Amino acid sequence: MSACLTVAAAGVAAADPEFPPSFPPDQNQLPQLPSEPQLYDLLPIPSPDQDPWYDDPANLADYAPGEIVRSREVQTRLLGLPVPVYTKQLLYRSNDVHDNPIVTATTVIVPGILWAGSPRPVVSFQEAIDSTDSACNPSHTLQTGTMKESTLVMYWLAQGFAINVPDFDGKFNTFNTYGEGKMVLDSLRAVKNDPALGLTDSGFALYGYSGGGSGSLRAAELRQSYAPDVRLLGTSIGGTPGNLLAEAEFATKSEPGLTGISNFTMWLGFASLAREYPDIFKPEDLLTEEGQGLLKDFQSRCYATIAAQGAYRPISAYYQPGKSLETSPQVVKVLEDNSLGHYIPDSPILWWHGMWDELIPPSVVLPTVDSYWDRGADLRFYTVPVPEHVTNAVTGWIPAVAWLSAVLRGLPPGPKFNAQFTPLPPGFPGS
Repeated sequence: MSACLTVAAAGVAAADPEFPPSFPPDQNQLPQLPSEPQLYDLLPIPSPDQDPWYDDPANLADYAPGEIVRSREVQTRLLGLPVPVYTKQLLYRSNDVHDNPIVTATTVIVPGILWAGSPRPVVSFQEAIDSTDSACNPSHTLQTGTMKESTLVMYWLAQGFAINVPDFDGKFNTFNTYGEGKMVLDSLRAVKNDPALGLTDSGFALYGYSGGGSGSLRAAELRQSYAPDVRLLGTSIGGTPGNLLAEAEFATKSEPGLTGISNFTMWLGFASLAREYPDIFKPEDLLTEEGQGLLKDFQSRCYATIAAQGAYRPISAYYQPGKSLETSPQVVKVLEDNSLGHYIPDSPILWWHGMWDELIPPSVVLPTVDSYWDRGADLRFYTVPVPEHVTNAVTGWIPAVAWLSAVLRGLPPGPKFNAQFTPLPPGFPGS
């Protein structure tokens, strides 16, 4: 009871008068929820927007990509409890999708396990951040103990590998652009650029699921052209959309059953892409007043309340008459330009996807997989014969740990294969 009173007293539950007061009977009926950043404001650890450590340097353009602006030692926590590992955060220069200079942070975790015989390998763990506020980035949530995927990191730490966890959506929180790949690669450069970490000559591997797979695979695609100085040994990803336009066509409209959850991804996508492409993703040109009110509410939230409030609320129901994403050639071009497959990674890949996925149907993934395969990618793809997006975050993670651990220890990545399994009929929702 006292915790509830504290939250209410802090103004967390106050409703925005511009938030739509009611919804059609066939939509999600949740009222406006408190946002996670409002709750983070109650904690003693300052959020990034209140922490001067994250500030841009005055001469940002003078820094090279991957150059460290400043660093600090912090405490990693799990569910609020300290974890006995060495943790250092690096603020480094990178580039956004338009090649403008930016800064973002990465968190480097080194276990107290001796490593001998070679430089300690590094797993770069790209969390599915999927948020619109910097308080949701892992450089903050690792300190508060609320990073949702933190337990998955432990199995690499227990082997003695170092872990790199970048804020690869930037402090401005972009989503599903090639800027993510640049920020991942520059985080690895930053790790190499800090001699105190002892990882200058280390080999790197990338891991990510869903939104984390997005940043990982874009980094693998860009490595050869953008960061040839980074030694990338392998990339394992799953649950990631290949064709963003096809994903948008699926998630913008009302879908039956569990697939209606996918609607939240387009509110997240619109809110994020409007930051990178403000002249193209213009809510006042596309959305009704109610839609603009909803989008405004999605501007400062973490994944959990975005998903809760955006599920079963198709953004297409809030288009102005005659308007849609597809009727804007510039919107279509942005989605096509940031879809996967523009480049082929020059390092081994292990990629998986569920046979049925309520958020990201295999139909928006498999054509990109086939394109990788036909163009000679060093690819191992398999369909997990288990349905549902979150379930496959764990199901596919087990072989990902085994494969990446082997590759980091110098073992061969194994034969290539494209093991697609599509048991559901064409057009089945989520197939």
